[in-house]
Amino acid sequence: MNFIDTHTHLYAEEFKDDRKQVIERAINNGVTHLFLPNIDVHSIQPMLDLCWAFPANCFPMMGLHPCSVDEHVEAHLFQIQKWFKKRKFYAVGEIGLDFYWSLDFKEQQIMAFKKQIQWAIQLDLPINIHSRNSTDEVIAILKEMHHPKLRGIFHCFSGNAAQASEIVALGFFLGIGGVLTFKNSGLDKAIEDIELSNLVLETDSPYLAPVPHRGKRNESMYVVEVAKKLAELKKVGLHKVSEITNLNALKIYGLPSI
Repeated sequence: MNFIDTHTHLYAEEFKDDRKQVIERAINNGVTHLFLPNIDVHSIQPMLDLCWAFPANCFPMMGLHPCSVDEHVEAHLFQIQKWFKKRKFYAVGEIGLDFYWSLDFKEQQIMAFKKQIQWAIQLDLPINIHSRNSTDEVIAILKEMHHPKLRGIFHCFSGNAAQASEIVALGFFLGIGGVLTFKNSGLDKAIEDIELSNLVLETDSPYLAPVPHRGKRNESMYVVEVAKKLAELKKVGLHKVSEITNLNALKIYGLPSI
């Protein structure tokens, strides 16, 4: 039984002392496919180094994270866009809006998000969306830019049931991570009526470790804890969660079966 972590930052500084061991632990625990979203111009090389070291397991995305948007956003986007001509990427990500930390560059965030959506449509790639405190605004932009090729994942979905239904109706998947295991998070209620065929698993390592590891550094092997909680919620076996969420992830990222 295998699992896919559709969103993990294993190239992050938090893993500098045991990165290889973390990946080997994931693989040994059946988490064989690890999808890595880019953050900014500085994270590109560490991310690609990891993909070159583990080509059968690590798969890169390319994009500018909304929290990395600043007064130099145009220059950052220029540098990032050039990478799509150099090698294969499996999604445009991590992109989106973040209105939690700061609104100083709100308009620039919106511009960068829309521009990167345009890249995804042109390249026929999925997008991996960050939508902290901005889910309604992100949904509105996706409706505005509707296109048959526009598809992807709402990473770390933490919205309500109405938003979940609206996202699924747009043809997007919900990325479900450690928050599902948190007591009183409300995520269980938000996805209660969402079919497994609309969900994928993720960790967002090193952040948001699931119970029983909450508060510690997250890593990709812990995606299995998310899968167990999802199986409990949906009243199905763990094999069924693995099978369906894997098929969803492979469909989104354009990979053959594992």
